[in-house]
Amino acid sequence: MIEPLLLTAARISTFNDKMLLTNASGFFFERGERLFLVTSRHVLFSKSIKHFPTRIEIELHTNVANIAESTGFSIPLYHDGKSLWRHGLDAAGDIDVAVIEINRKALPKTAVYRAFSPQHLLSSLDQVEVGSSLLIVGFPLGFHDALHHTPVVRHAIIASSFGLRFQGEGFFLTDARTHRGSSGAPVVMRIAEKLPGHGDLPWMLLGVHSARFDVGDRDLKEDEALGLNGAWYADILLKLTEQ
Repeated sequence: MIEPLLLTAARISTFNDKMLLTNASGFFFERGERLFLVTSRHVLFSKSIKHFPTRIEIELHTNVANIAESTGFSIPLYHDGKSLWRHGLDAAGDIDVAVIEINRKALPKTAVYRAFSPQHLLSSLDQVEVGSSLLIVGFPLGFHDALHHTPVVRHAIIASSFGLRFQGEGFFLTDARTHRGSSGAPVVMRIAEKLPGHGDLPWMLLGVHSARFDVGDRDLKEDEALGLNGAWYADILLKLTEQ
């Protein structure tokens, strides 16, 4: 048996046509009958690093009785020159979260996955205290269980006042050891008991991991990296998945 939480995450490979570009993390989110893949915006598009993939590929489990069986599933990012993905924007600027809808009918009939839903989002941001324990479920540096095609989990805590937009932006800080490839991973908090609509996922989806923070004038020889990360508030998904 595999823990359902591990089935929410998807390893993402970005491509320019057939050329592999980068690896990243993502996760499934459903709203009604519609299914979405969530990741960081910079995974799908970034002017600053000249990253312009045309498609992504995720790895899907295909046999509930043998989790080692999987297949690649390709998702185009553009159609007739227009992006098929959506990203958020607020008064402070771009939000580093993007979603792309997945055609359920195109998935393998035996596809095995789990998806978060609006029921996994917080109804009030003051429900979480600073220092609360979290998990980040992803694929750091592309590392994962290559036999069973499952992600790894890093422990984290909330490192800034949750619900207070850090430096006026739509994210909060986590204290965790993270790496490239974790971008787009879900940031979750365990709940004591299952709530209606949670199914077999007794977790609250708090955020979407974006990137590590550093201090520009840090002495690379004398000072260690901060070990702090930005996670965008997951309630942006309600806006991005509207019909």
